[in-house]
Amino acid sequence: METSGKPSTAQIVLLATSSALTAVLYTIYKRKSKHVAKLREAKKMPLNPDLKTILGEAPGKCVPYAVIEGVVRSVKETLNSQFVDNCKGVIERLTLKEKKMVWNRTTNLWNDCEKVIHQRTNTVPFDLAPHDDTIPTTVRVVRPLDAAELDLETTYENFHPSQQSLTNVIGHFISGERPQGIQETEEILRLGASMTGVGELVLDNNLVRLQPPKQGLRYFLSRLDYDSLLSKQEGHLRIWKVLTMLFGLTACATLFYLLWRQYVLRKERRKERSLLDEYKKWQSRRLQELHLAEEDLSPTSCTICLNRERSCVFLECGHVCACEECYRALPQPKKCPICRATIDRIVPLYNS
Repeated sequence: METSGKPSTAQIVLLATSSALTAVLYTIYKRKSKHVAKLREAKKMPLNPDLKTILGEAPGKCVPYAVIEGVVRSVKETLNSQFVDNCKGVIERLTLKEKKMVWNRTTNLWNDCEKVIHQRTNTVPFDLAPHDDTIPTTVRVVRPLDAAELDLETTYENFHPSQQSLTNVIGHFISGERPQGIQETEEILRLGASMTGVGELVLDNNLVRLQPPKQGLRYFLSRLDYDSLLSKQEGHLRIWKVLTMLFGLTACATLFYLLWRQYVLRKERRKERSLLDEYKKWQSRRLQELHLAEEDLSPTSCTICLNRERSCVFLECGHVCACEECYRALPQPKKCPICRATIDRIVPLYNS
């Protein structure tokens, strides 16, 4: 904080940044807390022949937010892995990532960097079916790629290193980029994998569908069971809560410090005004003792004793207001009678 009492630029930036981040993080936290609360309240539906009966009796033949657990079954076609034999699934994602090292001019270090240069996702219609194959009830999964927590199983991973030559190495050092190679990955949602779906359950023409819910609710497809999925979302929510509280405390601490400094400065100014008023009263009594009027005083008279001439300069404030004898009589720590600044040293004043 500056001596004038105004907050410094760094303090203003810290307060503004922490307050803005607190507002943003709190907004995210509130939104995620609503999602977790809705996930906690989601209706767990049985995947058995009673499911169609329950949906048929529900308003609009749908449950707005429901949990269904089952295994993945294909409707007609399946996708075969391009790299693993006898590996079939319903969602296949092929990804090519370029891995390279980039020179950071700030830290003077090489940093790892990766970039997706190609990604293709193939899907075929699939159902969630009971673990018991004898139960004919299934749920058709609609728009699975819109779901959150869609974690696919990695079935193939291979790294193709870049071919390095002397010319390439020199060029890479000049450009600040050193390619390492291409990472090739295949991910598949296998047939028979256990899945938990959370969304809107609808009965349409004797077909039960799980689709993205309305009203801003989140759509989930996960290989975790319902309890694990809920615990994972609650863990993420706690992280956002801690971040919100951390930045909120930073903003509050900064604001409290600025207000406290303002209070201390106001208190010091009141004390200085009080001392100045006492000094003026004392000066008035001193003038009466000397039987002098204020206009009769010499402009070079010591402001303390009113008898001797001013004979020293106070540093660092630069005021010339007292004689050397009165300066020595000032109590410790010595302060200028005019501005109340601390006197570091004096310079004798010689009048010619």
